[in-house]
Amino acid sequence: MQLHEIRSNFKKRSRKRVGRGGKRGTTSGRGTKGQKSRAGRRIRPAERDLILKLPKRRGFANLPKSDKPLIFNLGDLSSKIKTHSPSGGSLVINREFLESAGLLPKNWRGRVKILGKGEINVPIVLEGIDISGNAKLKVEKAGGSIKQK
Repeated sequence: MQLHEIRSNFKKRSRKRVGRGGKRGTTSGRGTKGQKSRAGRRIRPAERDLILKLPKRRGFANLPKSDKPLIFNLGDLSSKIKTHSPSGGSLVINREFLESAGLLPKNWRGRVKILGKGEINVPIVLEGIDISGNAKLKVEKAGGSIKQK
C-alpha cells in the first residue's frame, strides 16, 4: 500500500450554505433580524470593547513630572500667625511651623506652596517653601524675607 492510496474512514460533509432560498423560506434558517442574521456578520471581540473604555494618552510616559503641591494663601497664614505671635523679631515659617499650626497634614512628603490671596502685616521668614510672585511681593512689603533651600 502506498501513501497516496490511503483513504479516510469518515465522509467529509460540506458546510451548510444558508441564505439562498429553498425549503427554509425567507430567513433561510438564520432566524429573524439582528446581527447574527445578516450577511458578513462579525461580532466584535470583547477585548476591543475593553480597549475603547480605557482613557487615551495615559501611561508611564505621560505621568505628571511631580506631585501637585499643597497650597496655602497668605490669609490662611496670617490667621495662624496671630496665635503664634513672635517675641521680638520675625517669625520663621517652615514645614515644622505649618505642622504645629495644623495646616500641614501629618507625614506630608510633597511640596508646599504659598499663594498671594489675602494680606499679611507681620514680618515673616519663609524657609524651604515655594512661593508665588504675588505672595513674595506682599511678604517683602511687610518686612519679611524668603530663604530657599
